[in-house]
Amino acid sequence: MKILITNDDGVKAPGIATLARHVARWVSEDPDSRQAMIVAPDRNYSGFSAAVGDVFEMDGVKYERFVIDGAESLPTYGLDAAPALCTILGAVGTFDFVPDFVLSGINAGANVGRSILHSGTVGAVFTGAQFGVSGLAVSVQWGDEVHYDTAGAVAVEVLQELANAPRGTLLNLNVPNLPGAELKGVRRGRVSHAALVHDALDPAGDSLGASGVLKLNLGAASPSLGDTSDEAEDDDGALIHAGYAALTPLRGPREDSDPGLDDTVEAALNIIAKHLEERY
Repeated sequence: MKILITNDDGVKAPGIATLARHVARWVSEDPDSRQAMIVAPDRNYSGFSAAVGDVFEMDGVKYERFVIDGAESLPTYGLDAAPALCTILGAVGTFDFVPDFVLSGINAGANVGRSILHSGTVGAVFTGAQFGVSGLAVSVQWGDEVHYDTAGAVAVEVLQELANAPRGTLLNLNVPNLPGAELKGVRRGRVSHAALVHDALDPAGDSLGASGVLKLNLGAASPSLGDTSDEAEDDDGALIHAGYAALTPLRGPREDSDPGLDDTVEAALNIIAKHLEERY
């Protein structure tokens, strides 16, 4: 099993260091069949989803070798690139090996509900899936003292099962900010309706002027996890509030093959063809 570790908080972030140490120990238990390397942004790219930037205007991508304490055995590269581009460069064999698995995190803050669309942590595993690579995104609820070790321990437990899953399998793991002994367990979570931004207001007045600053009112999917009282008990945010880690299968971008859309698409094609004929 060849693992590419990445994140969106940057290669120097405490979350990826904790995850790297857990993976390094896991690899050492069976070095003949397990390998891991780190290819991560050299700075914070939170909220970049699966963006890669304008690669057509880039002269190249700068990189630097790093060493993570406690994970010295893992080759580590910091790139001047967003998480998705780090994943692409790893997936095409730029570094020490071609991975068959992307492990992204540990993100400082929960990635639940509709906010997963905007997460660079989740965006990295979505990107890997386009190469047929399975992935696990790992996040921990934010707090004054973040228990990254709890999330790291749970993530490693998931790894071996993912090795047996079909290629392209994607899982999103969110862990409450608790010591390991206080974690109630791990349950399958559903993607809730929680959004990242609830609304936005200009503090200067009720109506918008020519310019100003909008104050964002963050929703329940904020890193520290807001009010989840309106969620079902098996929704990802509600599970975290209840003290459980939530493991959620995801599906990356692909064609919607629902037959119910055939009539809609056919009608659109016909009207476009008609307009083109009339114009030309």
